[in-house]
Amino acid sequence: MACAKSTSETSLQATSVQAQSATMNQQSEVNNAPLKLPLVNPHIILSKSNRQLALYEHDKLVRLYRVGLGFNPTGDKVKQGDGATPEGEFYIFTKNNKSAYYLSLGISYPNIEDAERGLRAKLITPAQHAKILSAIKRRTAPPQDTALGGQIYIHGRGSNRDWTWGCVALDDADIKELFDSISVNTKVTINP
Repeated sequence: MACAKSTSETSLQATSVQAQSATMNQQSEVNNAPLKLPLVNPHIILSKSNRQLALYEHDKLVRLYRVGLGFNPTGDKVKQGDGATPEGEFYIFTKNNKSAYYLSLGISYPNIEDAERGLRAKLITPAQHAKILSAIKRRTAPPQDTALGGQIYIHGRGSNRDWTWGCVALDDADIKELFDSISVNTKVTINP
């Protein structure tokens, strides 16, 4: 019967529930350990599908935070206004303690891959492409005003839903801790 669950479907659901429980237990264990600042070689790995931001010191997981994403949470960001959170390799290019969203960390979107795609799709000009590549090479802010979009930040004001225009939203206490823990040029990986 189509409506009845097979043993394998029930087993997969049980495995998924166990994985979620293990993740919540891991988050509790990791987040209850004291955070020793300054972190040495910190980096961020974000899992969009798990709505989770992991903060590492070297290869050691030191914090897990729940996140909200853009209102179009699946898939990579393609252009301005699409509501998608970008995927790929980035770095923090600025820290803003006067953000409208409590605190914010600028993500270096668009990256080189985004610029290449944008040039092929004729979303950006060769001059804009060159400016993006130059900024990435210098590890500064890439142009934020092209058709690819920009102004992508990790910021506060709540992680309970996907509500941003492509940013990553944390609860205010979490962005405060993250903001205080990392510096400009911290590596950021955003996975699907």
